[in-house]
Amino acid sequence: MYYFKIILFLIPMLIFSQKSDICGVWLEEQKRSHVEIYKNTDGFFEGKIVWLIEPYEKDGDIKRDKENPDKNLRKEPLKGLVIIKDLNYLNPNEWGEGTIYDARSGKTYSLNATLKDKDNLFMRGYLGFSFIGKTTSWTRIE
Repeated sequence: MYYFKIILFLIPMLIFSQKSDICGVWLEEQKRSHVEIYKNTDGFFEGKIVWLIEPYEKDGDIKRDKENPDKNLRKEPLKGLVIIKDLNYLNPNEWGEGTIYDARSGKTYSLNATLKDKDNLFMRGYLGFSFIGKTTSWTRIE
C-alpha cells in the first residue's frame, strides 16, 4: 500500500514535467534569434523573441515587424514579439495545434513541435497539411 501511494503521488509530477519540457529559451535554426517558450495563463504554450543577432536596422532604429499584414502592427519591435501562439500539449514530447509567425515574410503557419531530446526541438510549420511544410531544428539555450 505504501508503494502504491508513492506511485500515485509521483504520476502527476511526471505528467506535468513532460508538458512543460518545451519551456525554455531556444536558438532557432538560422541562429539569428532566441525564442522563449512558456505556458501562458490560458494553459497554451507561446513563444516570444527575446534576443536578435542584429537588433538594429542600418540606420540605427530598432528592428520592427515591418512585414506584418496588419499595417497597425508594423511599428512593433521584433524583440518581445510573440511568434508562437496556442500551442497545445498532445503527447509526451509532442505539441501541436498552434501557430508560428514568420516576421521575415509576415506569414503565419500552423505549427507542430517535437522534442527530440531535452536540448533539441523540431518545429514544423505548414499550411493546410503537415506533410506540406518545413521542419527546422532549434537548440535549447536555457
